[in-house]
Amino acid sequence: MNLRDNLRRLLVRFYARRVEGHLDHTEVPKHIGVIMDGNRRWAKAAGSTTAQGHRAGADKIEEFLGWCTETDVEVVTLWLLSTDNFDRPQEELGPLLGIIENVVRSLAADGRWRVHHVGTPDLLPAQMQTVLKEAEESTAHVDGILVNVAIGYGGRQEIADAVRSMLHDAHDKGISLEELAESVDIDMIGRHLYTSDQPDPDLVIRTSGEQRLSGFMLWQTAHSEYYFCEVFWPAFRKVDFLRAMRDYAARHRRYGG
Repeated sequence: MNLRDNLRRLLVRFYARRVEGHLDHTEVPKHIGVIMDGNRRWAKAAGSTTAQGHRAGADKIEEFLGWCTETDVEVVTLWLLSTDNFDRPQEELGPLLGIIENVVRSLAADGRWRVHHVGTPDLLPAQMQTVLKEAEESTAHVDGILVNVAIGYGGRQEIADAVRSMLHDAHDKGISLEELAESVDIDMIGRHLYTSDQPDPDLVIRTSGEQRLSGFMLWQTAHSEYYFCEVFWPAFRKVDFLRAMRDYAARHRRYGG
């Protein structure tokens, strides 16, 4: 590493400390959603393979959660695999599923996080379902950040699953379709989402410069703030995280009012 790179790193570190020192912890988001985009483009730019890009993205996760712990965030939702990702070539999807399994195991073994799966389990291989179940059971007692791992997740699919769950629940309780139609409201649907009993995301961060939702938590993000960051996920730094937090703290949330 040359002198210019060393100087740049020192300046970034100094700037991050300055931003962190001025961050009001009473104004930080309690629930952050993250669309971790750009692994493949990072790999291409670095002359690496797609699998290496996904591994680099996976390595960033625990570092990111550490930053969240330092700033009193309570819930983090990480979008690791969408329902659309199943259309990717098998030579990419196979290694990616293995990397995601290792991420879930690592989060559970860390001891600082409470792991919760959001997504449709039936879409996932049996081994992945087992890994997720074991991670949830082994971390259920942990009093740390609740980490939602969105795997096999799609926003439209979640709403469809919520309606299906609501109908099954009504049937099991002997409630007629007419009675259900009269009683359906926003809170009822919310109770059947993957994130029932959780606060909605206050802030959603998307990396790689893309400015779209791609179906991420469509119901829960009705009043969320968004922060779009140019860097690819594997290159996401603490200073980028702190900028997102500072930007969020400076906004005045109106909730439609």
